[in-house]
Amino acid sequence: MHEIDPDAFIADGFVRVAQAFPRDLAAECRAILWRDTGCDPDDPSTWTRPVIRLGGYGQPPFKAAANTPRLHAAYDALAGKGAWEAPGGLGTFPIRFPSDEAPGDDGWHIDASFPGDDPDDFMRYRVNLASRGRALLMLFLFSDVGEDDAPTRVRVGSHLDVPPLLEPAGDAGVSFMDIAREAVPASEHRPVALATGRAGDVYLCHPFLVHAAQPHRGTRVKFMAQPPLSPSGPLPETSPVRTAIQRGLGR
Repeated sequence: MHEIDPDAFIADGFVRVAQAFPRDLAAECRAILWRDTGCDPDDPSTWTRPVIRLGGYGQPPFKAAANTPRLHAAYDALAGKGAWEAPGGLGTFPIRFPSDEAPGDDGWHIDASFPGDDPDDFMRYRVNLASRGRALLMLFLFSDVGEDDAPTRVRVGSHLDVPPLLEPAGDAGVSFMDIAREAVPASEHRPVALATGRAGDVYLCHPFLVHAAQPHRGTRVKFMAQPPLSPSGPLPETSPVRTAIQRGLGR
């Protein structure tokens, strides 16, 4: 069983769980995703867009990938034992293709986690100090991802810069756009790491981690899911997620 280092998670804002789900399961899921892109894996001339977004996937192989014993142990270690809901599948897949065209979605941000006054408008989604609606941000690699394959960029330790920005807003929280405007400059001093790895690796990230996509300069298509881990209720005070929030507040 993979041992999670909670201290590294609290300090850095993320941990990588190597081979969190089997590579053959990644290949099975990839075949489904290729089909749904409408592109031919063997014909790069069909790869005409820098990114294709596919919706949530709850088919058995996707559900299995999100619920391995190794991942369940990691969810317990970071969010708190039993403080999360088992994923029913995996959320949006931004499939990234080698391209000279700008992807248009590669700005620094943190993910919002609960709806605002218009539940259909993602730009009005919000985030609050208790991280309502999101216990973790997760990056599931379904293909091998090297430095040229558009790995997600993360600002190491940036999750500690966010709690002071959220605290004044209380339970109502701050909108996706407004927190980005504050969190991005507040975390500019942080070093950048790249979420590279092999198919089957999963990055488990603090919900407040500042991160960004980037253009694809490699040759192989990148398959990654980025679902939230949903909490089953308020996260335990002793969980590394909550501990990091308190550390960010200087407590």
